[in-house]
Amino acid sequence: MTVLPLKFSKVCFNAPAKGDKEAMPLIKDMSFELRSGSRTLIVGPNGAGKSLLLRLCHGLIKPSSGLITWAKTDAAQHQAMVFQRPVMLRRTVAANIHYALSLQGKDKAERAEIVDDVLSKTGLRRLSDTQARVLSFGEQQRLAIARAWALRPDVLFLDEPTASLDPSATHQIEDLVNTIHAQGTKIVMTSHDLGQAKRLGDEVLFLHRGRLLEQSVATDFFKRPQNDLAQAFVKGELLWWNRGEGARKDPKHSR
Repeated sequence: MTVLPLKFSKVCFNAPAKGDKEAMPLIKDMSFELRSGSRTLIVGPNGAGKSLLLRLCHGLIKPSSGLITWAKTDAAQHQAMVFQRPVMLRRTVAANIHYALSLQGKDKAERAEIVDDVLSKTGLRRLSDTQARVLSFGEQQRLAIARAWALRPDVLFLDEPTASLDPSATHQIEDLVNTIHAQGTKIVMTSHDLGQAKRLGDEVLFLHRGRLLEQSVATDFFKRPQNDLAQAFVKGELLWWNRGEGARKDPKHSR
């Protein structure tokens, strides 16, 4: 039985209050459901709340109000997350993955088999004895994904995994995401790249200023977005914010 669906019900998250300032709402009254099978791409302009949403999903932060529920109570053991800037342990490439598996209680023989498998599938086997911290940024990101994938999660959360990568490294990561998806892991990924969202997404969540404005099939979203701000975003128009009037778009500029 998978840990999905993941359900958000009227979830809010507020930044901690400082001094005499009130807590600032960053995620606002968000309700949706994520099911297995599809690759879910979370898109929106900078500051929309994409990374915060992933952290709420993964359980790294708790909502200020509302309810987040999984189909299984031990969901934490069946999900993994890769951050935009991967954290490398002071170990070799292979040892980074061995350590993650040891925390899961895998014995040495089983760990060796899994490590060999994921290193092969991620193209990192030739670097298995290399110190992880001397790898290129793209190689470190592949290692971070390999380390997460080795845990065989039902759900893999990816926070802009190709940010700052060149086209070649981006292509390698996207191929890897597709392979992981094909083997049955649910992908939930943030991206600032609309081209990437079109290539990888089966489902799109569009966020703006901490609100979920649209959730739809990816092909429908990119052809006929229902929300006016989503329409502007897909067209490449800049979205800006006026506290007195709300969100606006500027058709004179492109993203």
